[in-house]
Amino acid sequence: MLIGVDVGGTNLRVGVVDNKSVIWEQRYHADFSGLCQRLQPADALSAIHASLAEAMREAIRLYPTVSAIGIGFPGFINPTTQQVTQSPNLPGLLNADIAAPLSKLLNLPVVLENDALAAAYGEFVLAGKDDSLIYLGLGTGVGGGLVLNGKPYGGMNGVSMEVGHLTIVPNGRPCGCGNRGCMEQYASASGVVLNYEELSGKALDTVAIAALANQGDSQALQAYAQAGEALAQGLAHILKVVDVTEVVIGGGLSLSWELLQPAFATRLEADLIPALRGKTQVNISRAGDQAGIIGAAILTAV
Repeated sequence: MLIGVDVGGTNLRVGVVDNKSVIWEQRYHADFSGLCQRLQPADALSAIHASLAEAMREAIRLYPTVSAIGIGFPGFINPTTQQVTQSPNLPGLLNADIAAPLSKLLNLPVVLENDALAAAYGEFVLAGKDDSLIYLGLGTGVGGGLVLNGKPYGGMNGVSMEVGHLTIVPNGRPCGCGNRGCMEQYASASGVVLNYEELSGKALDTVAIAALANQGDSQALQAYAQAGEALAQGLAHILKVVDVTEVVIGGGLSLSWELLQPAFATRLEADLIPALRGKTQVNISRAGDQAGIIGAAILTAV
């Protein structure tokens, strides 16, 4: 048995995985993004360590035979040092060591991987595939993960598939990565909020905007349509570089896929080169929000 941890900007999920199945799971509200904005980096990192350790101790108490811990963490993970080089949605975390202090505290091996890559591998394992797959996670930001010829691909510097930071609007909205006009500023949950605020002048969360869209509100529908178009723009470029036949869409915003999909499908068809049109299947996550837990756990042995 293995522990898999899926860290988000505002939520934390911990699960015990046995033979590709989550046999126990606990969810916590953990506003790591807010911590990083309010506290000095060293203090924020200490608070993150404490929250993660407390959550994992509960899993270890219930399942004392677990042999390793895998953590999917938002940010650029250096493949050599296992440190978080930078996390655009957790500002201030630079070359932060997450895994080693936790391993010492819990007396178990801890492996750190990018959260979207962990989810990609979870989807890949559950699909029983033996080739390649792209995963796009629509949450606070837009994460991307690539499984290439059966192996998770993180890149030489741990920055492979940071697709949320593809520029789709030149000189557009400022992004936590330091650039402007990144895809995640338009196609993520926070992007939908910004889309709607620009259209209506009102600051609402995605739950409220989705409710309005389902009632036929034109500005809410347009906010989701903008997100779908932005996602398609980015994916069309990705597929021109990494030619795969399956893309999996996950993350919290994927629960509103019916609001994104019409504009997404139209824009993707328009932006793909003819040789790629109709060649890629786009599916919603087969694991719901457990793909990250499963992938992070199994990556401890890869």
